[in-house]
Amino acid sequence: MIRITLALALLSGPALGAAGTDPDWPCIQRKQPNLSMGQVWTGPLPDEEAQALVRDPQIARLAERLEQRRLPLEEAEAEIADFAAEASQAQLVALMQAIFDRIDNDRGALIGGIARYGQSQLDLSLRIEERRARMAALEAADPPDFDAIDAEEQALDWDQRIFTERQQSLTYVCETPVILEQRVFALGRAIAGHLD
Repeated sequence: MIRITLALALLSGPALGAAGTDPDWPCIQRKQPNLSMGQVWTGPLPDEEAQALVRDPQIARLAERLEQRRLPLEEAEAEIADFAAEASQAQLVALMQAIFDRIDNDRGALIGGIARYGQSQLDLSLRIEERRARMAALEAADPPDFDAIDAEEQALDWDQRIFTERQQSLTYVCETPVILEQRVFALGRAIAGHLD
């Protein structure tokens, strides 16, 4: 019974895993470890010339700046417009590829961290279950060891508090990959608007 209750608590609210995906994935959003360029970009796919330009220092620096979430999209769009005024189509496609590579890399690392976060929550829920079982055994002992019961109860309360706080943070943590997807899509749309 305790195991069922903890499993339901772990999967309740924002932590409900998406159906049909990784059972250890703690987010509502479906787990998608990698994006494809076609999901976020309506322009031409990078050819050999554009692929070579991805490593151009000017394009790399601009991509690094544009991918940062602290840079408002309006400012990013203005910087894209400034760059596009003198850029070739291959340079614009290379800029998109450079941004995409950076964001997809960051997003992949973030998804790995979320999976570890979910696993630590599962481990913590199992530890809580074990503490409850030990506490029940201590309470059933004759005579009960009240000092041990108090110590176990304190540890249980602490673990439950940590579990609850992490569960509440999970909503924000799970939204971050979506925010990155939205950003790369918005930047791609801004760049595509300057293509011939």
